[in-house]
Amino acid sequence: MVAVLLLALPSALAAQLPDPDGQAADMTKPVQVYILMGQSNMLEMGKVKGGDGSLEHAVKEKGLYPYLVDDEGNWTERKDVRYVRVMGSGGPGKTRQMNNEWMTVKGGKIGVETGIGHQIGEAVDAPVMILKSAIGNRALGWDLLPPGSEGFEFTDSKGQTWVHPGYKGSPEKWKKGEEPKPITWYAGLQYDGDVARAKAVLAELDKHYPGGKGYEVAGFCWWQGDRDSRSEALSSRYEKNLVHLIKQLRKDFNAPDAKFVCASLGQTKQGDTNGGGKILEAMLAVDGESGKYADFKGNVAAVYTHPLSKGGSSGGHYGGNAETYMNVGQAMGQAMVKLLETDSASKK
Repeated sequence: MVAVLLLALPSALAAQLPDPDGQAADMTKPVQVYILMGQSNMLEMGKVKGGDGSLEHAVKEKGLYPYLVDDEGNWTERKDVRYVRVMGSGGPGKTRQMNNEWMTVKGGKIGVETGIGHQIGEAVDAPVMILKSAIGNRALGWDLLPPGSEGFEFTDSKGQTWVHPGYKGSPEKWKKGEEPKPITWYAGLQYDGDVARAKAVLAELDKHYPGGKGYEVAGFCWWQGDRDSRSEALSSRYEKNLVHLIKQLRKDFNAPDAKFVCASLGQTKQGDTNGGGKILEAMLAVDGESGKYADFKGNVAAVYTHPLSKGGSSGGHYGGNAETYMNVGQAMGQAMVKLLETDSASKK
């Protein structure tokens, strides 16, 4: 069961939001931080300029996402949502500051942060920071494996049994019975780096959210799975790894009540039996409405993105179609807002 109205038309999703009013958030409240992680689909791959498939065409020719432009046709800017993006390959250090500005359309590409940021910014009175720490071509079952993850054995379709390491193990896999030969990369190295880079941003809060008075990590958004889908072993292990990821992120950011929203691969349809299908099944299983994980009810949601995708695949970044990134971002943002509302209602 999917915890958000995913089959709504993208235009209907967009029409729910008014234009930003240009007002600052209530700065007496701590900054609400939403951390975006994953691999290349979580990066900026949607084209801003060009013909059909670009953001300009979607907004100015098709009338989609009207809150992104003002009456003069300029890109709007939210003064209550800050967008910060950092990137680095591997472990802590070697960080590149990619973005640090109010939420707007900037440069030649966009990602899901735009839809997420506008949805949450409209629903939350407190200052909001959308904090992305991610890089491409990373697997949850290897590069992004969380601390505490255990190793496992997997027999592939050819009858060969492989050993896959737990956290900090190396190499990525080896034949059972052979002596592993460690490499310079270890299981979870990218997880360690992405978490450290996000924490470094929060350690300098005023540099990234001027005037911010403390912060709270309120949620996580996860769009990933392409590389795992290409492995029999990692796609079969995805559900176990995803459950551990959710719990470990909350622990590492001291945010036990933080909400978690994940999104499936756009090309994958329900019923698919390939690696992508296993990723989708895993995400729908962890959704709090599925009933499989009682402690995830009301705080974890999965977004089924196939109805929202405009074609192409995760491996090809959906052809750079900006509508795909906007539609998925809006749906993830709506799912997050629904979790926040459910939480608020339960506390009354």
